[in-house]
Amino acid sequence: MWQLATRPAAGSAAAPAATMTPEQIEYARLLGKEPGAEAGSTAGRSGFPTPAQLGSKMTEHLSRPFYDNGPNDKGIGLQLAYSLGRVGLGFALAALVAIPLGFLIGMSPLVYRALDPFIQVLKPISPLAWMPLALYTIKDSSISGIFVIFICSVWPMLINTAFGVAGVRREWLNVARTLEVSPLRKAFEVILPAAAPTILTGMRISMGIAWLVIVAAEMLVGGTGIGYFVWNEWNNLSLTNVIFAILVIGVVGMLLDLLFARAQKAVTYVD
Repeated sequence: MWQLATRPAAGSAAAPAATMTPEQIEYARLLGKEPGAEAGSTAGRSGFPTPAQLGSKMTEHLSRPFYDNGPNDKGIGLQLAYSLGRVGLGFALAALVAIPLGFLIGMSPLVYRALDPFIQVLKPISPLAWMPLALYTIKDSSISGIFVIFICSVWPMLINTAFGVAGVRREWLNVARTLEVSPLRKAFEVILPAAAPTILTGMRISMGIAWLVIVAAEMLVGGTGIGYFVWNEWNNLSLTNVIFAILVIGVVGMLLDLLFARAQKAVTYVD
């Protein structure tokens, strides 16, 4: 179907001349052109790449993924490395903040009541809305991208951690209290294993959101990354490269999700 959709239509060269106004026909003749010839030649071609063209471009990119010919000409492997580096750093910082804070919220109703209004106000704000403030204060596009990833990753992890910790069975906590287990040991040996599946669910959601947001963020700030690659190729009117990048983004996102799905399955238990 794709191949058929990108084939030139039969008899498309003669059609434009019939639809031209007399003024357009006269203007074309004054320029020494056959009326409708140029329009017909373009109408017979589809701007959408064929599967063969896409396959050729994929082979070209994958054969040299790490070349670096300057700021606007880097291999797809390098662009992915920049994006994954920003996502990884922002995600790790979010985990360092969200998981301990989620433990506090889940274990203490007082902390929950104190922080819940702030969480409910900040959580719905689009991560990209923070980008202008980040660029103004940080004055570095790469670090601003990391900050945006931090913002979008922190909320799912925080909420799922708090939910998982608060949902630990009371019987297990009562046993730990009876055995006079220290709070730190109780957190690591009782609460964390019980809440781990829910925490990893939050981390999985956060990673999916982070991978979505980094593409849009890199389109805004430019420089490097898979998002900038898409935007730069669109400016070059290279739909083949844009489609190739979309496929790469989808495959990488799927692999990241599978990684967290495996980790989540490893810590899931049956009562």
